[in-house]
Amino acid sequence: METRAAAPRRLIVAITGATGAIYGIRMLETLRKLGGVESHLLISSAGWLNIQHELQLSKEDVHPLADVVHSVRDVGASIASGSFATDGMVVAPCSMKTLASVAHAFSDNLITRAADVTLKERRRLVLLVRETPFNLAHLRNMTAVTEMGGVIFPPLPAFYNQPASIDEMVDHTVARVLDLFALGPALSPAWQGLRDAQD
Repeated sequence: METRAAAPRRLIVAITGATGAIYGIRMLETLRKLGGVESHLLISSAGWLNIQHELQLSKEDVHPLADVVHSVRDVGASIASGSFATDGMVVAPCSMKTLASVAHAFSDNLITRAADVTLKERRRLVLLVRETPFNLAHLRNMTAVTEMGGVIFPPLPAFYNQPASIDEMVDHTVARVLDLFALGPALSPAWQGLRDAQD
């Protein structure tokens, strides 16, 4: 009997027009260091504006960080079909516009189509939503995505690990997100409790 070859580990990373482009870029850098995971990159036009404004990076800087780069307009790309196996998708950062499109299954570009495919195939979708404060529409859209099986993961800094820099805060968030996909050994240290905690 012929055995079927295992599909390669694949993760889709999308960067949209919310502040925090560093999260998507650091995600790609971490996947490259991790190895063994094929990264598929999508960047919206507003995402590019933020990358240029916040990080002063060009397409020539960013594209080599991914294994495959897709145009957001290419709705016929491989990742637009559920038959193309992936471990899931991360939108980092995720704008409220993209959140709304995912919540209502608009599939109006490759980012939201790939997210829709991820949900319908019961794969993990993680949205690093970036806005503050939230209005009721934002909250309802987050609830809708959660009810469909998505994970809402605002990139809030953790201070219990006493970060010494913004880079350390970003790295901790990226590690926590990637650990949700179990792509290898845990990247973020497990909480060991407070040694001097009192009742």
